[in-house]
Amino acid sequence: MDEAIRDKVAQLENYIMKNCLWQFNSRGWDRRKQNAGVLGKTTQLLCDEAVENPTPLEKCYWVDAVCLDRAYRELFPWIQSLGKEEIKTLMGHLHAHLDWLTIDGSLNLELKVVNY
Repeated sequence: MDEAIRDKVAQLENYIMKNCLWQFNSRGWDRRKQNAGVLGKTTQLLCDEAVENPTPLEKCYWVDAVCLDRAYRELFPWIQSLGKEEIKTLMGHLHAHLDWLTIDGSLNLELKVVNY
């Protein structure tokens, strides 16, 4: 990942860490599922793609994604100058790093308890 993408990922991640509570579920598998749901739907919104919400859980992810989409468009106007593939790549890097930060690289051992 080059420096420009790393900087953009850091900006987007910083917003999530300071303003969103959804990434702090108490179980690792919940965090992974929520990160995928919210960031996946945010990516679709940023790319002006249709978003399907067939279940109540999907609707919950969508609500958080709408908030994130609006914030990203307002606070980071550079995101609107990116093409769809660039947005998908950027959000993929953000998703991977957020998973590492909040799950895989976390020192919170409770996240890894299989019976929790």
